Amino acid sequence: MELLQGMWTSMAFDNLYWGNFVMWVIALTFVYLAINKGFEPLLLLPIAFGILLVNLPSEIMTPGEGLLWRFYHYGEEWAIIPPLIFLGIGAMTDFGPVIANPKTLLLGAGAQGGVYVTFFGALALGFNIDQAAVIGIIGGADGPTTIFLASKLAPEMMGICAVAAYSYMALVPVIQPPVMKLLTTEAQRKIRMKSLRKVSKLEKIFFPIITVIVITLVVPDAAALMGMFCFGNLMRESGVVDRLSLTAQNELMNIVTIFLGISVGATMPAEVFLTTKVIGVFILGSVAFCCATACGIGLAHLMNLFLKEKINPLIGAAGVSAVPMAARVAHKMGSEADKKNYLLMHAMGPNVAGVIGTAVAAGMFLSVLK
Repeated sequence: MELLQGMWTSMAFDNLYWGNFVMWVIALTFVYLAINKGFEPLLLLPIAFGILLVNLPSEIMTPGEGLLWRFYHYGEEWAIIPPLIFLGIGAMTDFGPVIANPKTLLLGAGAQGGVYVTFFGALALGFNIDQAAVIGIIGGADGPTTIFLASKLAPEMMGICAVAAYSYMALVPVIQPPVMKLLTTEAQRKIRMKSLRKVSKLEKIFFPIITVIVITLVVPDAAALMGMFCFGNLMRESGVVDRLSLTAQNELMNIVTIFLGISVGATMPAEVFLTTKVIGVFILGSVAFCCATACGIGLAHLMNLFLKEKINPLIGAAGVSAVPMAARVAHKMGSEADKKNYLLMHAMGPNVAGVIGTAVAAGMFLSVLK
């Protein structure tokens, strides 16, 4: 009996409580959505497994010792992983749609309205100004920018806001369509846009150079993210460093995504996650995301009042910086209304502009609040 008692006490069953089981259900729900529904599995599956691991009795997130704590501390608290993610995104991004149709930059900027609406909403709910800024960035649907800003302004909010941002990024195909249908008519969703002009290689080379110069001069605190983003794009467009470009797009991006996803999920132990404060952040994040989608569509409607060649307002919803998920959703909604309506490349313009817009918004918060 003593032997059996010793074996039982060496196990971890006594350390479990009801909150752990709730988090297991959440983790398994994320696994289901990633595998069965295909909702951004590259993000959702590592996050889900991180949630599962941290809600098992172990020392995996013990400060100074735990494996996942080391990933989280050195990669995210030190703000190393977010710029590397931006490097990979830049290497995968084609600025052609933005260059061919510069008006889409306005749609990317307009969608950032959700960031500021949520910022003031968070202040009204009692969050301090630094925390409100981090919560607001969730509206840009940009996980790396959320982590970067949280590491500078409100480290205590990093895990909560990062999980919220990445969760909403993965759930773009669920959250955006109802808002898009509510704010557009079927006739508007059927609007066809003219094919984009061909963009020269010289234009594509100069665009990231000019972009990083202008944005860094205007918002210096955005330099870390925008610098890596534009450098990754320059590697892609130069055509002379294919090995570096492909590494940034594939091996490097895959490695940092694994470390990022599993360590972000590991910031969700039950005792931290199952609180009214966290629930409030997730509610505000949902509001932010819906407001950003609505602001992009609303600006598209406003622009159509003055344009001879109308733009399909659905592409305004792609102004959130969830690349390329938001652009795919806009295209899918358009093709459902008209099977011959091809909006993907048009939607990529505001989608890419949204990445720039969210990084600039984060830089503005930093410059004012740090």
